[in-house]
This record gives sequence, structure tokens and C-alpha cells, in this order.
Amino acid sequence: MRVLVHTDAAEAWRDALAERLPDAEILTSAAPADERRRADYLAAWKPSAELLDELISLKGIVNLGAGVDALLGNPALPRGVPIVKLRDAGMAGPIADYARYGVLHFQRDFDRYRRQQARAEWRECPPVDKADWPVGVLGLGAIGARVAQSLADDGFPVHGWSRSPKTLPGVRCHHGDDGLRELLPEVKSLVLLLPDTPATRGIIDAEALAALPEGASLINPGRGSLIDEAALLAALGDGEAEGRLRGAQLDAFPEEPLPASSPLWSHPRVLITPHMAGPTPLGEALDQVAEALRAMDAGEDVETIDPDAGY
Repeated sequence: MRVLVHTDAAEAWRDALAERLPDAEILTSAAPADERRRADYLAAWKPSAELLDELISLKGIVNLGAGVDALLGNPALPRGVPIVKLRDAGMAGPIADYARYGVLHFQRDFDRYRRQQARAEWRECPPVDKADWPVGVLGLGAIGARVAQSLADDGFPVHGWSRSPKTLPGVRCHHGDDGLRELLPEVKSLVLLLPDTPATRGIIDAEALAALPEGASLINPGRGSLIDEAALLAALGDGEAEGRLRGAQLDAFPEEPLPASSPLWSHPRVLITPHMAGPTPLGEALDQVAEALRAMDAGEDVETIDPDAGY
């Protein structure tokens, strides 16, 4: 089989895949166009429409990340070609750490102490026990389930939500629209790990934010499209005085890099990170990609995404 690799550090991916698939021909998108056109499989992160238009013989695509929104939104994506995405591939652990940091940031009042430091103010906040700090996790896929169970293992009461019913040890699971309405008023920190789909875009809107209890916090290591930014800013309020929403830790945005003009940069109760919550460990990702390519080429069953559902 001939595999075309398109991503940052494509040469490193090419060489590592060649070791795992010694009978395959692996090339990068820097190869001549006539060689690219004959590729059987594409292993890529955010390929251009121009590149996809060239690939007339594709049997399958491996998306080099968990999020497939950029790929599915590409107008040149060929119809009917199976798409495999990375599932966890070592990202769940770092994302669980990110979520844990965000929850502790608010539960232990580090957000308030940061603002007090700017005023040279020495004042201890009354402590809140973990058992009295329920956390909600929206999205219970491979990564969301790991995050929810990690927080439960830490001693937080955890509510999880998904579109369809799920069962997780130590997690109170909700599903569907009614389940979301049940969950939101119960949690003090809300962690977003949903995919970007037509059903999830803007799911955290003014109505959802108003359903959260006064003083709740929002942590988003998922997709930037999940949040209505205007509604978020309104819930946060102006200046240092806390609004209905106490604060937000945000890692993903509809436009990246986040434009310098965004009011989120300067908001005193927003912590911004540059889409770094879940770096992809190369070794585990390569193993998944190599196995997916091998299985597709052998005609074996492979777990693919549903383009209509968006995941």
C-alpha cells in the first residue's frame, strides 16, 4: 500500500510509520504530485482542499487527532471514503490532568488568590471540601470517560453526560436533553469534552449558563465551537467582580490562534491556554495509525467515524 502523510513533522511520521509498516510505501505531501495522486491512504492533520482534490484513488483516511471537525468541514473531502480517527492515543492522561488542574483552580480558590495578589491582599478563603464540589463532564467518549473517572477517583462527585445512555463506575451518568437539564444545576465546575457536531455547536449558550448554579466555573479542553462567546462574557460580567459565572479556563476557540482583539484575553477571570490540553504522544499515536492502515488494507473491520454525526 502507498500511504501519504500530511502533518507537522511529516518526515518523522513517515520514518516511524515505515518502521511499523515495512511493506508499505510511505511518502509525505512534499513528494511530487504524480506520486501523491497514487496514494491508497492518507494519514493527515488538517489537509488542504487542494491536496484532497489530488487524491483520486483513496481507500481510507486516518485523521491524526481526535477532533475531525476540520476534516469534515473540508469541501474537498471525498464522499464514501472511510475515516478513522485517533481515539485517546495517550491524550486522555494529559487532558485529565488539565481538567483536574481547572477544577482545583476554582475549588481551592486559586483564581481568587491570584486576584488578591495583584492587590497585595492577604486573606484566606473558607475551604470547600471536594465532596461538596460536584463536577460535570459533558462528553463520555474514550477521553471524557477517562476524565470523569479520574475526577471521581480524586474524590469529587462526578456527573457525566452523553447523547445516548452510558454507564461508568463512580460516575452519575445522564443522557439526552432531559439529562443535560438535570445535570447543569448540580455542578460547580463543568468540563467540556464534546466533539464539534451540528448538535453540539453552541450547546453552552445563555440558557445553559443560566442553568448552572451561581458561582459555577467552566473548563473547556474540548472544542471552541461548544461555547457561545457572547453568552459566556455576559455570564462572567465585567471587571473583577464575579458575575453569575465565577470564571473559565479555556483551551479551544472557534478561531485559532485566538485573535488579539478578543475580549477573553483581558478578562480577569478567564485563564487562556493555547490548545495544549491534549498533546499527541507520537509513539502511541503511530501504533494506532499503523494498525488502522494495516487493518483497512487487509479488509478487516475498523471503527470509523460517522460523517453525519460528526464523530
